[in-house]
Amino acid sequence: MSSQTEHHNDVSGGPDTPLMKTEQAPATVAEHPFADPGLPEHQPRRQDIDERAAKRSERMVTLLFLTSILATVGFIVAFALIPVDEIVHIWPFGHVSALNFALGLTLGTALFCVGAGAVHWARTLMSDAEVPEERHAVGAPEPVKEDVLTEFRAGVRESGIGLGRRKLMRNTMIGAVGLVPLSGVVLLRDLGPAPGDKLFHTAWAEGVRIVNQNTGEPLRPEDITVGSLVQAAPATIDHHDEDFHAQIAKAAVMLVRIEPEDIKDPRSAEWGHEGILCYSKICTHIGCPATLYEQQTHHALCPCHQSTFDLADGARVLFGPAGHPLPQLRIGKDEEGYLVALADFEQPPGPSFWERG
Repeated sequence: MSSQTEHHNDVSGGPDTPLMKTEQAPATVAEHPFADPGLPEHQPRRQDIDERAAKRSERMVTLLFLTSILATVGFIVAFALIPVDEIVHIWPFGHVSALNFALGLTLGTALFCVGAGAVHWARTLMSDAEVPEERHAVGAPEPVKEDVLTEFRAGVRESGIGLGRRKLMRNTMIGAVGLVPLSGVVLLRDLGPAPGDKLFHTAWAEGVRIVNQNTGEPLRPEDITVGSLVQAAPATIDHHDEDFHAQIAKAAVMLVRIEPEDIKDPRSAEWGHEGILCYSKICTHIGCPATLYEQQTHHALCPCHQSTFDLADGARVLFGPAGHPLPQLRIGKDEEGYLVALADFEQPPGPSFWERG
């Protein structure tokens, strides 16, 4: 029994057992256990030691840039000459738009060749020597700035971008990079012709009759009762016209009849006829129909964003995001007793734009 106890004590570790040595404090670890391996020895490329290989790389880069230039020119030519509705069969895509296919192929080639030429130039001809440099504060002192500029100039000379060697390659790169943006400029043609002064003119003119937009019948003063609102249009617009929607989008109006003593704006009253006022119904915010009329207050509300106009006070804006009053159409009565316009709108109807006064 005692021998088992003594053996147990030896295993558990007494003051003289070998196990106690493993519990001693480890040796101090060096502050920098890994030495800086430094940069590997620079291995020159074939183009660095063989001028013929360098010339081949230069020709390849030049060819890529020239291909990009030709592809950009092809893009512009295709955009100008290929009809929009022309369909061609191209395997394996099937029937596709000839214009879209040509534009995609030429633009993709132009962009790819610019990128491939730049990458090939950098990998084979520009200097690839690695230069280590310690980190420093963002605001570098003057000697550091001068060193950076010196290294930059050296890199420019070694890459062949400067005025020295490889001028053809440099010039083709400038041509390719300069021409590629023309593809985007040419696409602006699809925005359509400039509107010119079309926004300033509508179908209204002196003597044009005002017709009910729903029935197409010309309106007389007695057709407009006090407190009512009638949506109207010029008689010169035909629903079957090809550009009907473009015309009515500018010329749609609303007629309201207000007691003459309730009209606050003298100019507005003068432009009306017997208390009948004619305003553009196109909201001056984003063009919704502002035809929700409250006869007690003479307010017209646009349902889209709640712009509110006081029709008794020149249709000035009372509330909402609209930028200016609804333009008023000057009206009168012709010899047959029908309501007619006496002129076009003084201000273009609809939302604001830069050229609007």
